[in-house]
Amino acid sequence: MEQLKTIGRELAMGSQGGFGQSKEFLDLVKSIGEARSKAEEERIVLLEIETLKRRLSEPEIPKRKMKEYIIRLVYVEMLGHDGSFAYIHAVKMTHDDNLLLKRTGYLAVSLFLSDDHDLIILIVNTIQKDLKSDNYLVVCAALNAVCKLINDETVPAVLPQVVDLLAHPKEAVRKKAIMALHRFYQKSPSSVSHLVSNFRKRLCDNDPGVMGATLCPLFDLITIDVNSYKDLVVSFVSILKQVAERRLPKTYDYHQLPAPFIQIRLLKILALLGSGDKQSSEKMYMVVGDIFRKCDSTSNIGNAVLYECICCVSAIYPNPKLLEQAAQVISRFLKSDSHNLKYMGIDALGRLIKISPEIAEQHQLAVIDCLEDPDDTLKRKTFELLYKMTKSSNVEVIVDRMIDYMISINDNHYKTYIASRCVELAEQFAPSNQWFIQTMNKVFEHAGDLVNVKVAHNLMKLIAEGFGEDDDSADSQLRSSAVESYLRIIGEAKLPSVFLQVICWVLGEYGTADGKYSASYITGKLCDVAEAYSNDESIKAYAVTAIMKIYAFEISAQRKVDILPECQSLVEELSASHSTDLQQRAYELQAVISLDAPAVESIMPSDASCEDIEIDKRLSFLNGYVQQALEKGAQPYIPENERSGMLNISNFSTQDQHEALTHGLRFEAYELPKPAVPSRIPPAAVASSTELVPVPEPSYVREIRQPASLPPVSDAGSSELKLRLDGVQRKWGRPTYSSPALSISNSSSSSSQKSANGVTQIDSVSTSNSKARDTYESRRPQVEISPEKQKLASSLFGGSSKTERRPSSANHKVSKANIHASEKPQVPKAAAVHTEVNHERAPDLLDLGDSTSSTASTVDPFKQLEGLLDQTEVALTANHGAAGAAKTPDIMGLYTDTSLSGLSSSVGDPLPTNRDEFNLASELSNATRTAQSGVTQLNKGPNPKDSLEKDALVRQMGVTPTSQNPNLFKDLLG
Repeated sequence: MEQLKTIGRELAMGSQGGFGQSKEFLDLVKSIGEARSKAEEERIVLLEIETLKRRLSEPEIPKRKMKEYIIRLVYVEMLGHDGSFAYIHAVKMTHDDNLLLKRTGYLAVSLFLSDDHDLIILIVNTIQKDLKSDNYLVVCAALNAVCKLINDETVPAVLPQVVDLLAHPKEAVRKKAIMALHRFYQKSPSSVSHLVSNFRKRLCDNDPGVMGATLCPLFDLITIDVNSYKDLVVSFVSILKQVAERRLPKTYDYHQLPAPFIQIRLLKILALLGSGDKQSSEKMYMVVGDIFRKCDSTSNIGNAVLYECICCVSAIYPNPKLLEQAAQVISRFLKSDSHNLKYMGIDALGRLIKISPEIAEQHQLAVIDCLEDPDDTLKRKTFELLYKMTKSSNVEVIVDRMIDYMISINDNHYKTYIASRCVELAEQFAPSNQWFIQTMNKVFEHAGDLVNVKVAHNLMKLIAEGFGEDDDSADSQLRSSAVESYLRIIGEAKLPSVFLQVICWVLGEYGTADGKYSASYITGKLCDVAEAYSNDESIKAYAVTAIMKIYAFEISAQRKVDILPECQSLVEELSASHSTDLQQRAYELQAVISLDAPAVESIMPSDASCEDIEIDKRLSFLNGYVQQALEKGAQPYIPENERSGMLNISNFSTQDQHEALTHGLRFEAYELPKPAVPSRIPPAAVASSTELVPVPEPSYVREIRQPASLPPVSDAGSSELKLRLDGVQRKWGRPTYSSPALSISNSSSSSSQKSANGVTQIDSVSTSNSKARDTYESRRPQVEISPEKQKLASSLFGGSSKTERRPSSANHKVSKANIHASEKPQVPKAAAVHTEVNHERAPDLLDLGDSTSSTASTVDPFKQLEGLLDQTEVALTANHGAAGAAKTPDIMGLYTDTSLSGLSSSVGDPLPTNRDEFNLASELSNATRTAQSGVTQLNKGPNPKDSLEKDALVRQMGVTPTSQNPNLFKDLLG
């Protein structure tokens, strides 16, 4: 602000001919102001740059002229052009003894240079000298430059002088010194952490300006650590009371309001200190109530103070009288014709309904007016308010409104945001499963791929599990309705990829379940989808897997399978695809349709997508086949740790990961030199050139931090002195310490912060004083309200006040604690801080809390698994099929991208791969023997046996994991 004022004074004086400004400069300003196009302005500025370059290259330029050139250069830079050719002249001007020239130089340098510019080092010495000047104007100019130019590396150079200036006799210097320390804290908190007590002392300064400047760093400190400043509540309340009673000089008034910006900052600080603290909040009630009564609402700054009072009231421990006064102010905001005040009213209303939900009922028509307002910003803020007001009785109206608005906008960022809100509300308050599926279809159809993938997995899980009860007819009806809706939607022109994956999975699982649609009809639709979206491999993967499931169900039911020509051509196309995942799915389809009914039924049982899977990690069902192959002369399987004489292909991926890690920047210290170890291999042991020498497998030493101390070495050369830099501060560069490399403590102490008052109960909040309440309808002009608006208000604000969420059970279709946890923000509730609720009051129409909802466990299950298995043991278990108890995986594991059996890549559908493809491996031996005995397969396409051999070799080289054992298929084929 000081810099802008200085620029204005300089330009004003120049326009008046002050300080001998030339006519050339005045003509420059006038010509730029009269420019009619951007091109004309560019031409004028470029001409001025050439003129300045020529003038500044002249020898012995008078100081008066140099000052004018620097001001003209500032004007050029403000118009967006480069003036770096004259930066050094601005730096030289800061060294001048003339006050006017020095301040002009500091101003120009602050505007030209950033804190990491190379020329900063030339200014530090000048700043140090000016901070010790006897002229306080020079000191102020230097402090202004300090806030802009000093970085975290140069803070120690000027910090002692700035601290000494806190006791300067001039209040302007003390104020700027506080501002400089605040800037140091923002840039490098560790450098001024020992000076925090100075902010407390300056809070009691005699000058209100210094006190007001101290509030800014104290606010940042209190935001980080509230409990350390609880003792200042009395001081802050006393200062706010003096300000409200107009005890400050008149010079601090703004629009006849006493020091409004100091009041706003104090209210923000009190809101932090009184949050959840009844004892501290009781000290604030009186002064906040006085501000409500005395503040003038006819000016913008008065409304800003009132709004901050509402924010403070909603943050501290609730008080009924203050809530009543806040409701009256909100009523005035909502009745205003200004959109800004309406916006403030909607935002303030959203803060208060968390404490007193019945307040929103008084302003329901005002909320509807804002919802229908053409101002897009106001409409979005109103949707946020409706999101906080949602319950089971009005969720349908609110979500429908949100979806209609989502369709009408083109902003992808906000469309993603409002789609996540719709999904969140539908999952929490859905009145029925049918409505939930229809709502999800609308969101997927109009939001496209902006919806999170986990939402699609949750929808598939809901359809698979049904209502979670024993009512099979209701589950069948749910799936049939989903199939019918998807068959209607599938014919549309362009659908999102995630939505098509859901459609393909549902049609594959339940397309022919009720017998209404034939297998040929469903497979034809799926082939059309794969052909229409031929560029999307994930859609084709879902489609071919769905076709395989439909044919498998037909074979299990002992019905004749007629493969459509388009389906056969699709399989042939995918068999030659460059994608190994699509190839594998095509080969699996051919293998499945060649098996008999019992085998197919055991591989892919009907409607068992959510059943638990028993995994035999030892693959014991293949023992007989392996024994027969060994008796016929097949090579035995060699474990990975015993392949010392072969090239280990699996280590290539480890090598790539190691190279990727070593290619980045490394900030750790170099390892200490190791003593040379003489070779212990005798010359006689060296193999001759004609012998075959085993190639050792590539191995890489894991990076391990070495201790700083040198290991004892018996070498004589190692006894020379070594330079130890442990704990020595660096004198150049960023302030760090060369600490020992191994400085991790084995035990860490954790300090738990305790709230100042363990208050978790809320007094009974009453708003029964209806006489003082100024509702929206009482002062609203008597205008006839349309029936549509009355109906909408009844839908939003009427109905039962019970806001119980849908009960969650082990078999329920949607898990409320786990659904959409990665993307939805937590909705703040009053019950999260204050848990005591008046159970005797009338039914609450806007109750947002859920006192009976269970709280999610704070223990991370993945942290519990940490360290249970060694990484090497896990790798051996995965590669050798090591012995292990058969475990039942968690049902949510079915929705992860990586399948348990490893037979399908992450592109495949999450539900059937674990069941279908794992059981498919158990039948491969039978399928192979059947194929060798002459069972008819598809005549077109490559030989399945050769293809399986090639795929096994490719997967052995690390392209894609084929199963738990990389060499399993190679061994199976001999």
